[in-house]
Amino acid sequence: MAESLASIFGTEKDKVNCPFYFKIGACRHGDKCSRRHNKPSLSQTIFIRNLYQKPVDHLAQLMAGQLDPETQAANDREQQQHFEDFYEDIFMELSNHGEVEEMHVMENLGDHLNGNVYVKFFTEEDAEKAFKAMQMRFYAGRPVITEYSPVTDFREARCRQYDIGMCDRGGFCNFMHIRKVPRDLLRMLQKEQGKNYKPRVRARSDSRSPRRDRDRGSDRDRDHRDRDRGGDRDRERDRDRERDRDRGDRGGDRDRDRERERDRGDRDRRDRDRDYRDRDRERERGGDRDREREREREPPRPNPNNANTIPLGAPSMMPQ
Repeated sequence: MAESLASIFGTEKDKVNCPFYFKIGACRHGDKCSRRHNKPSLSQTIFIRNLYQKPVDHLAQLMAGQLDPETQAANDREQQQHFEDFYEDIFMELSNHGEVEEMHVMENLGDHLNGNVYVKFFTEEDAEKAFKAMQMRFYAGRPVITEYSPVTDFREARCRQYDIGMCDRGGFCNFMHIRKVPRDLLRMLQKEQGKNYKPRVRARSDSRSPRRDRDRGSDRDRDHRDRDRGGDRDRERDRDRERDRDRGDRGGDRDRDRERERDRGDRDRRDRDRDYRDRDRERERGGDRDREREREREPPRPNPNNANTIPLGAPSMMPQ
């Protein structure tokens, strides 16, 4: 029973706990949701609700569709600079209380996600320090509302279609539309943060769910099985190469034997042709000798041009 409950925890089959709050740390139904929102008492991740706000004039013009292409491009650059300044301010402020591992700002339009800032620290202790430091604070004249978030793996929470520019739900999608941060800015912030902290290996969160642990265990088992299969395939491939090499050696011997047989056949064929030619010559010489003997046996023929020769049977002209 306990295993079956753990297997469906945080999924659509779970009729008690809200799967969206478990994956995203926010639910569009809020406190009116029919399922339970299990808020962690401690976590590596804190989120600040609706902290980032786009420039009001830009939003108004954008909603009214009053921006021409040139003005749109200029406002996009201004908005990007505004976002980068905001990101740098929050990152550097929170890194004073703990080492930040990831920080994400939402671009969704829904009230439960719009402008939310998720910050994941390397340890829960650092997250706790930052959580306490953000209490009763204000940013740009607005109160900073901070909570612990159950999200520790943003790969499950982000909208993959949005990442490739193909989300058909738009800004009201219930998965995270994470705004992209320039790599140069991230590299600079991490370098500045590294001056205050020693290099460390990524720490694993102690607030992982049993389902996620089981998935990771199954992934490790699958990796081991794939590695074993890969080793078996390599050994089978080596055996195939050995067999092919042996067959190649035997095939080379057979090829050499065939060449020798072919050479012998060619020599025999040349010898037979020579014998045939010799017999033909002997036959021709024998025919010439026979014709010569036949001519020698025949009596000489009279010459009609000789006057002294009287043809046989001709009447005599001599007087009687």
